[in-house]
Amino acid sequence: MKRILVTGGAGYIGSHTTLELLDAGYDVVVVDNLSRGHRSAVEPARLREVDILDTPSLVRVMQEKPVDAVIHFAAYIAVGESMQNPGLYFRNNVSGSISLLTAMQEAGVRNIVFSSTAAVYGMPTVVPIPETLPYAPLSVYGETKVMIEKVLAWFGQTHGLRSVCLRYFNASGADPAARTGEDHEPETHLIPLLFRAIETGKPATLFGQDYPTPDGSCIRDYIHVSDLARAHIGAVEWLLKGGESRHFNVGTGAGYSVREVVDAVARVVGKPVPHTWGPRREGDPALLVADSSSLRNELGWVPQDSALDRIVETAWRWYHR
Repeated sequence: MKRILVTGGAGYIGSHTTLELLDAGYDVVVVDNLSRGHRSAVEPARLREVDILDTPSLVRVMQEKPVDAVIHFAAYIAVGESMQNPGLYFRNNVSGSISLLTAMQEAGVRNIVFSSTAAVYGMPTVVPIPETLPYAPLSVYGETKVMIEKVLAWFGQTHGLRSVCLRYFNASGADPAARTGEDHEPETHLIPLLFRAIETGKPATLFGQDYPTPDGSCIRDYIHVSDLARAHIGAVEWLLKGGESRHFNVGTGAGYSVREVVDAVARVVGKPVPHTWGPRREGDPALLVADSSSLRNELGWVPQDSALDRIVETAWRWYHR
């Protein structure tokens, strides 16, 4: 049985990927300092409460039993916070990743799947976005992901590390069996904020209704978190079979507007969504949609749960559990 180390496995995408790995027959050990993750999201026997900046402790975790690959989620993700506190993001995201790679090198682990982001592209000049676009991040958060991708490439060149960087778009939804779901604080993602507006009656503020899109609101590529988790498993299997280091977009190749998401939430929940419209947020592109043809063609990945109503339905089941 292959053993996978998941950093940040008590977080949103990490906990879903851990469940999918277990469902697929892998052994999993989770490293998380619980600063943003949730103890309840991980089986106690699998959790190692370790900070990724603690290199010796990471080595010890990897030496408990042989680790075949690492999936690395342990990062701070809030764009606004990254601009207000860049030091926090460079320390945790970049220095933490270097600590992890150093521990992997010492423990003899040579395969890593990295949780990257479409934010590495900034304001894309081509849509759907291909992996060949140059780096152009607009935030400290995006810059940290670019830096880690470059570090991974250098570790590959100098130490034979093999990596897959998955650049994903708008992760959403929840485990269909409601075993885990989205639970950020503060919450910044659209669908949970719309649920909160329904629950509290306090209108959600939506940003920008004058974009050059069919209904004036931003269009984003929403991918169900379970489909995203399965992409990570495909990437692990690619590496374990000897595949070369790669970058892949993870998205559906289609987009939904903010207005369409509001309508879907109202339809699934059966209640209107209180909301108001504010001005555009600086740096928000009108359209972000992935070209994920490489992932589909080379890893055989196909999204199964990313229809908009399915995303909302699973997210509501978790939120209203």
